[in-house]
Amino acid sequence: MAEDKSKKDSIGMSIKGGQTNNGFVQNEDILERDPDPDSPADSPQHTALHILGPAEPDLKDIRPYAGMPKEVLFQFSHQARYRVPREIIFWLTVASVLVLTGATVAIIAISPKCLDWWQAGPMYQIYPRSFKDSDKDGNGDLKGIQDKLDYIATLNIKTIWITSFYKSSLKDFRHGVEDFRDIDPIFGTMEDFENLLAAIHDKGLKLIIDFIPNHTSDKHPWFQLSRTRTGKYTDYYIWHDCTQENGITKPPNNWLSVYGNSSWHFDEVRNQCYFHQFMKEQPDLNFRSSDVQEEIKEIIQFWLAKGVDGFSFDAVKFLLEAKHLRDEPQVNKTQMPDTITHYAELYHDFTTTQVGMHDIVRSFRQTMNQYSSEPGRYRFMGTEANGERIDRTMMYYGLPFIEEADFPFNDYLTKLETPSGSTVFEIITSWMENMPEGKWPNWMISGPDNARLISRLGKEYVNVMNMLVFTLPGTPITYYGEEIGMGNILATNLNESYNVVQKTQPTSALKLYQELSLLHANELLLSRGWFCHLRNDSHSVMYTRELDGIDTVFLVVLNFGESSLLNLKEMISDIPTRVRIRLSTNSAYKRSEVDTSAIVLDKGEGHILEYNTKNLLHHQTAFRDRCFISNRACYSSVFNILYSLC
Repeated sequence: MAEDKSKKDSIGMSIKGGQTNNGFVQNEDILERDPDPDSPADSPQHTALHILGPAEPDLKDIRPYAGMPKEVLFQFSHQARYRVPREIIFWLTVASVLVLTGATVAIIAISPKCLDWWQAGPMYQIYPRSFKDSDKDGNGDLKGIQDKLDYIATLNIKTIWITSFYKSSLKDFRHGVEDFRDIDPIFGTMEDFENLLAAIHDKGLKLIIDFIPNHTSDKHPWFQLSRTRTGKYTDYYIWHDCTQENGITKPPNNWLSVYGNSSWHFDEVRNQCYFHQFMKEQPDLNFRSSDVQEEIKEIIQFWLAKGVDGFSFDAVKFLLEAKHLRDEPQVNKTQMPDTITHYAELYHDFTTTQVGMHDIVRSFRQTMNQYSSEPGRYRFMGTEANGERIDRTMMYYGLPFIEEADFPFNDYLTKLETPSGSTVFEIITSWMENMPEGKWPNWMISGPDNARLISRLGKEYVNVMNMLVFTLPGTPITYYGEEIGMGNILATNLNESYNVVQKTQPTSALKLYQELSLLHANELLLSRGWFCHLRNDSHSVMYTRELDGIDTVFLVVLNFGESSLLNLKEMISDIPTRVRIRLSTNSAYKRSEVDTSAIVLDKGEGHILEYNTKNLLHHQTAFRDRCFISNRACYSSVFNILYSLC
């Protein structure tokens, strides 16, 4: 009984002056009353509330107060005025979470794939030996590239592409590699490379490098071991019996080197002929050997582990040759076989693009995918397909469910010798019409294996060609120096100079290049929009860039011939009478307006015109077969997002 009484006393709440409430603060709303003179002196001054066991307290005159014991709190919490708002808030929270989750899933489901880093901006190709010499020894080097990173960043470049820098002989622009895991001393050291790579990444840029897997130098340790038939290296190269009489080799067949004459060379150590598609100092590897394929895989892994962001695989069409060694067919059937010495005099049916070659290239892709799993660390893969027919070039994109190259490098514009609207149009549409659906195009106007643009076409075409590649869909690729109109330089004319103050000249080629690259980076019309071809003739090319959800249209007019007068109203009926020039190769016209019925373009001149319309060309039946897009997307101005269901 004493214990029960103690429990009741601890539970009971006595609102009596000077008494504590189990350590809790009293309800401030319960005011003290004046003492009743008629009441006994020892009567309580406050109303007392006792909770005794299971008995329900009378809460009619009591309001919730801070510090309530849980027994009192539970009594209040079951009342409708407290329970109903609480349940409403709970279910609103649940509904909000479900709506937000559903909206997030829906946005992800309808959003187009984001552009990857190799799609989002231009690539800048550097041949290191002639780029910048940091130590004044007459050869450009890796430190020289690092010295120019601030300048490269001003071009709004996203990716730097460095051509071969491996330890090698001087044959064939350093493509005869002696060691795939080392830097040639004329370019610097491995530490120089690692410093350069870190500096590139610090600036938010990416680095891709050349790799030529088809052949090595004849000074490579593999070849030296293969000559002596040492272990697995015996079959690392393509050897075949041949005869040698009086210093004259009788080869196994009529196969020719790219540089002319027989592609077989007699080796006195092994007493056999080895096969070389290029120079005799560059023997072809035998890619039918699993050991060779594993060696190449390990080299790819070596550089990926260093942190490079991708590769350009060169000369991949030469990776395999036919095993039967039959003679290749002559182009001119009447030509005497003994007089055939030039590469172009044969059809190379047995030495290029053989069955199984693409399987090897896909194995390169699989190796690179192992290093692409981290967010933002996708490893790019490009392939050089120089001289291939357009249908064969497109095969490097892979198949719908089989990955290969992200894109084969498009060098067709680099071969343009006599520019005209018709030839430029044919190059553009040939790529766009043959490219597999959903794949990404690219455009380059020169490279280390071709004459520079200004030397090939003339200085009047520098700006219009740069405007072309920056307004076409896909990735523009610039060979260093094309942004300033650099021409070919003879090795004996090293004192030739260029105007180094182009940075400050508002009319310079460099200034226009920077404006074009900035426009390409900031405008969805150029990075994601439709390409619709309007018309071409012997002089000019005209096309639009447009995107569903954006009323603004870019109309690009480029002139590659003599001075022309264009009437755009004949091509687009609802185009405004006057439109604004967003950018022009002639800086005097920038931001001005032109009459669309009479636009005059001089030789090598181009405009990016801008106007508003809701009648986009790719929706019109007349233009449907002349419009292309890589990744379909629409823009919502309400939510400021891209979506694919359009």
